[in-house]
Amino acid sequence: MVEKEEAGGGISEEEAAQYDRQIRLWGLEAQKRLRASRVLLVGLKGLGAEIAKNLILAGVKGLTMLDHEQVTPEDPGAQFLIRTGSVGRNRAEASLERAQNLNPMVDVKVDTEDIEKKPESFFTQFDAVCLTCCSRDVIVKVDQICHKNSIKFFTGDVFGYHGYTFANLGEHEFVEEKTKVAKVSQGVEDGPDTKRAKLDSSETTMVKKKVVFCPVKEALEVDWSSEKAKAALKRTTSDYFLLQELFPRIVERVYAQRHPRSTERTHAKMLIPFLTKEKPGFLGEMAVSRSGVGKLQVLLLRDGPSVCGGWRDFGTGNCEGSWLPSWTPALSQRDPPHNNFFFFDGMKGNGIVECLGPK
Repeated sequence: MVEKEEAGGGISEEEAAQYDRQIRLWGLEAQKRLRASRVLLVGLKGLGAEIAKNLILAGVKGLTMLDHEQVTPEDPGAQFLIRTGSVGRNRAEASLERAQNLNPMVDVKVDTEDIEKKPESFFTQFDAVCLTCCSRDVIVKVDQICHKNSIKFFTGDVFGYHGYTFANLGEHEFVEEKTKVAKVSQGVEDGPDTKRAKLDSSETTMVKKKVVFCPVKEALEVDWSSEKAKAALKRTTSDYFLLQELFPRIVERVYAQRHPRSTERTHAKMLIPFLTKEKPGFLGEMAVSRSGVGKLQVLLLRDGPSVCGGWRDFGTGNCEGSWLPSWTPALSQRDPPHNNFFFFDGMKGNGIVECLGPK
């Protein structure tokens, strides 16, 4: 159903004043549904802090920020919620004060337990779950739980100038404003113009629609060996293949250990023969064709240093902005959300929406 049960209540004058701009943008009913949403956000590094800011300012009912890691010396420079001098504190707890000050009308909480230790029942208290800085295994596990319990799921991360987001909203219903089509009076004129539907920009109508999303596991396990997939591969961005835990697992753990003094550019150049010679099964498991490997080679030679230096999160602000067209329509159920990947390329300064998975 499009309407949330909790969204039926009125809105106070204080809330109307606070959210005036966005009420004008997407309507009162959409704002009510946002206000009734409880969201779990995992990971409070640069990207997580930006997402927390936007969720709190948008006016969700409650936000739980979960992070079991401690603040590092680099964290205050990567995200603005942590005060200087917080090194050693829990990252979520250190972010709470400034996060809550953004909007006192939002109930902001923290959780310091590892996400991997959480039972399925923990996630059912939320309307949406957003994961950042998580391993592929955790992403797949949590997505399966959310898919099973009809909880909206988002995940994303940033690697240098490259970033991505993914959304699984299950069977998502929404309303979209459409311009009414004015009927042409017959017998008034003759010719091709009278046969075309004419749009009247002064009149609009709300149309109910539904879109179906696939789980992240299916989206990441596309079989590229089929003829149809091979044709799609030509237009699929190479950033998609970076999601297979390429850089957190191979670059940082393998090459950084073997060559601790080598530069990021060296890491990138060595990654190509590593994938094609030392670990051919990695791409073989994905059934990636030679053209797919070529896409990776081109990207690594061009942007390798920035990608392999992913812990610096250069593209955080731009990637965070890509979540807005996903979670705002998802929670408000107004307008179509991105389905299902969004990839951002900071070297080119643009992004692309890709719908990947079983058709």
